[in-house]
Amino acid sequence: MRMRTVNIHEAKTHLSRLLEEVAAGGEVIISKAGKPVARLVPLEAKKITLRFGALKGQLWIAEDFNAPLPDDVIAAFEGRT
Repeated sequence: MRMRTVNIHEAKTHLSRLLEEVAAGGEVIISKAGKPVARLVPLEAKKITLRFGALKGQLWIAEDFNAPLPDDVIAAFEGRT
């Protein structure tokens, strides 16, 4: 992993470029008066674990969930009320 140090002025001036470097796996140290004050590093992507069936028995779907809507409801959606 590449690491480089920049001063605050350079960081403000070239932030987009520095972020591209970080996104590519680099690391940037931002210093003030020669002393490190911050570190830019890439975020770790959160791993999502899917658990199929986790809500089993907790959801209910009506028998007629896909039945046509009443005319008055359709008219309201279409702005005809």
